Amino acid sequence: METLSLNKSYGGMQGVYRHESEATGTPMTFSVFVPEGEGPFPVLTYLSGLTCTHANVTEKGDYRAACAQHKIIFVAPDTSPRGDYVPDDEDYDFGKGAGFYVDATQAPFAQYYQMSSYIERELPEILAANFPVDMSRQGITGHSMGGHGALTIGLRHPRTFKSVSAFAPICHPSDVPWGQKAFKGYLGEDRAAWRQYDAVCLIEDGARTQQIMVDQGTEDQFLVEQLRPEALEAACKEAGIKLTLRMQPGYDHSYYFISSFMAEHIAWHAAALKR
Repeated sequence: METLSLNKSYGGMQGVYRHESEATGTPMTFSVFVPEGEGPFPVLTYLSGLTCTHANVTEKGDYRAACAQHKIIFVAPDTSPRGDYVPDDEDYDFGKGAGFYVDATQAPFAQYYQMSSYIERELPEILAANFPVDMSRQGITGHSMGGHGALTIGLRHPRTFKSVSAFAPICHPSDVPWGQKAFKGYLGEDRAAWRQYDAVCLIEDGARTQQIMVDQGTEDQFLVEQLRPEALEAACKEAGIKLTLRMQPGYDHSYYFISSFMAEHIAWHAAALKR
């Protein structure tokens, strides 16, 4: 693992790292904030949205003060494999920067786009080997496409990820343009193969987690066409999952929105991850 940068912040250390990934077959970059102290600390993984890298939340997420206060390690991986040899698409919502946290099965993407395996298996192994993390206390969160990833990974692995939240997630990707394009390209035309990567479908098929928190801006330009929080709300109600859905008046889809509520999400995860 290569250290790209280290900066002290709120008594802790913000680092950016790169390693050769077995899952994706490419170098992968991620950032980690470790609070001051000996640890081990609970860990919160944040999954970013379309077009983003680890840098977006690292530079604009306003999480370090809250993580220092609650003694939580904050991890931010990239959204897809990178490299000139990695297949891509001209549109922003598919290919590099848009991995959708799935394990692709369709050529030419299957060789590299194994983001589900990377987040669920490889990255935790890297964290456990290199940082003072308590792997029995893991939470997951994310924004937009990353909110979709957080919900689906949390639902598939409730024993690993003890707390799940999201900012403006793509709640029902099988039913919206962003998700349909990505799933067809990465997974093929068989919609049954999509269900393990759709939060609403996972809940319909029996996946459960104790509770979920979602913040959604009312002025989000993607709310109606792409995000569908009402579908998640209905699925959770039917399944008996405790969903805290907070519609935040006047907020859009940007990091101005995310940073406004990040500290509250970290406090919520901290409470859920107490021993």
